[in-house]
Amino acid sequence: MYEASVGLFVPYLRNLSVLLDKGVAYAETRKFNPAVLLGMRMAPNMYDLAQQVGEACRHATVAPALLARCEPVALPPLEHDMAGLQARIATSIEFIESLPRAEIDAAAELKVFFKLKNGTELPFTGRTLLLTNSVPQFFFHVTTAYDLLRHAGVELVKKDFLGRK
Repeated sequence: MYEASVGLFVPYLRNLSVLLDKGVAYAETRKFNPAVLLGMRMAPNMYDLAQQVGEACRHATVAPALLARCEPVALPPLEHDMAGLQARIATSIEFIESLPRAEIDAAAELKVFFKLKNGTELPFTGRTLLLTNSVPQFFFHVTTAYDLLRHAGVELVKKDFLGRK
């Protein structure tokens, strides 16, 4: 359970940080404010890039916290600036790496409730939380962030997403 949560979220959060760095470098090379990238969205009713990063961090912190029977880290309000998003990613990584491995590993059958933004609580076991909600949600948002940057012209390839050298 630890590897399926913390062990998965941490490297991809680090990859997401690198993707944002590449976005900044791209903007600087082309002489425009990198914050312009953060407002990009795939469709008018979808989250923009900043919100995609925010949601990836939310899923990466809430699920392991529930599994560890801890309160999730309180992330600051979402800002539309690269430094703020990088800080959010770093805080998320630091928090989930601090969670007790034994508690998370023992949580497969733990009854947990994932709270939606509207206040609705969805019941899961630890295993189903990861496999049917948090991991898919996390990858949806990281993938969408990658796609938005790629669509903007940032020179990214699959290994940037995967983090392979």
